[in-house]
Amino acid sequence: MFKQIPVTEYALTHRRLVYGVGINDADYLTQPIIAATGKQERCPFYSRWFHMLVRCYSAGYQKKRPAYRGCSVCDEWLTFSNFKAWMSTQDWQGKHLDKDIIKKGNKMYSPETCCFVSQRINSLLVDSAARRGKCPQGVTRHKRDRKYYAEISIDGKSHHLGIYTTVEAASADYRAAKAEAIRSVAMAQTNQIRDGLLRHAAEYD
Repeated sequence: MFKQIPVTEYALTHRRLVYGVGINDADYLTQPIIAATGKQERCPFYSRWFHMLVRCYSAGYQKKRPAYRGCSVCDEWLTFSNFKAWMSTQDWQGKHLDKDIIKKGNKMYSPETCCFVSQRINSLLVDSAARRGKCPQGVTRHKRDRKYYAEISIDGKSHHLGIYTTVEAASADYRAAKAEAIRSVAMAQTNQIRDGLLRHAAEYD
């Protein structure tokens, strides 16, 4: 359990902007050093807020993960207390902040476009473009036999779908399996996340 340690008014008013845009207006230490252990702890609300800013405004992070280029945070959430107030109303513990399940391709973090999802859902929508090379999602080409392999990952486990002579056939089977997997997970979710996942699934049909 994170313990809030109050800060002085002076310390609060002299905080620097986080990544040049974020206003940390918490009246407590968000990253205190615990005297008993000598280790730093981080407020779970601040941790989610901070990493959201990293993804949108850190050039170094975006160099490693170019998919986040062009992403931004809405004006309301640039102030920490506003983000914390929203997060407090969500089912967030043990989950990841997501910006594009509700609205596919979305580039802005905001109350209308974000939700918290489990690792299972988060990994279900990962593209892995770098690993597969020029092939479509879910397809790899083996140079030795000049054939295409289709594979889908579900709950962290890879499932082989088949070997094909054409990339089109391999991709078609992968897309069908992917749509089915997403729909299976979607039906166990709340309305907003379920509807977003079903829209993702429809794009694979």
